[in-house]
Amino acid sequence: MSSSNAPVSVVVVDDHPAILSGIQAWYAASQRPITVVAAGTSAELAWTTPGSTADVVLLDLQLGEGGPAFGSLRRLVDAGRQVVVYSMRDDEKTALNCLDLGAATFLTKSEGQQHLVEATLAAADERPYMAPALAGALGTNARADRPQLSAREEDVLIEWFQSESKELVAQRLNISVRTVNSYLDRVRIKYANVGRPARTKASLVARAVQDGLVDVADL
Repeated sequence: MSSSNAPVSVVVVDDHPAILSGIQAWYAASQRPITVVAAGTSAELAWTTPGSTADVVLLDLQLGEGGPAFGSLRRLVDAGRQVVVYSMRDDEKTALNCLDLGAATFLTKSEGQQHLVEATLAAADERPYMAPALAGALGTNARADRPQLSAREEDVLIEWFQSESKELVAQRLNISVRTVNSYLDRVRIKYANVGRPARTKASLVARAVQDGLVDVADL
């Protein structure tokens, strides 16, 4: 879905009834319409009608007595779904694992209505979103394993974070889409070479915040 005021549909997967009720109330109060088309305790809701066509899947990472639902996240992402992970966990390892698996963003349950709504809308519009808890978990520092990016690579990377498409990046920087892809591929290779892979746009945003290349306020 492109950025607009179009309604957004969501399937909510969480095993706490009180949290499910709260989420639905927060979405109902959104200025831009957000409709919960299915809600419950199983990720299978995202695969059956009406959840199978929802714009966004809000996924609790810890369901039942099992471990983190990384398998469910990977399956959804592999199917092209936009997934917002909603979790009690707030550690860097878990957050980056989710982003590397392809989650649109990672949100902790300690964060309030505004961040949940904004993260959901951003996922529907395929825009990056980083809530304060995630930014805090990632930190910002001059890491020893920070890759050495050229000035042009940084320009393309930051422009991509702030744009809806690579076509817009190309227009703004007066280069071709092919060149945009080439620069982004180089950045990913450099991160992989220092042992910090960033396979998705969300994980690249996280790495850039860690390395001080971009400020959360600029996203």
